[in-house]
Amino acid sequence: MDLVSLAIFLGIGALAGFLAGSIMKGQGFGLVGNIIIGIIGAVIGGSVFSLLGITAGGMVGSLITAVVGAVILLYLVSLIKKM
Repeated sequence: MDLVSLAIFLGIGALAGFLAGSIMKGQGFGLVGNIIIGIIGAVIGGSVFSLLGITAGGMVGSLITAVVGAVILLYLVSLIKKM
């Protein structure tokens, strides 16, 4: 992975984490928190989309996949926190 690919990867992760935080809580989690949530969300979203047979290509598709996965992650965390 070259430097440009890494920057794009981290940028998509940060944006996905920010968007998911805005959707679920109304605010982001800071730069590092957004990147972590976005990256984990991308993995979750990719798995869910794969199970459903959905493919999303390109940067926009990657962002949508990461946001969906991050929203799922934040929803699960909120359920666990309520227990």
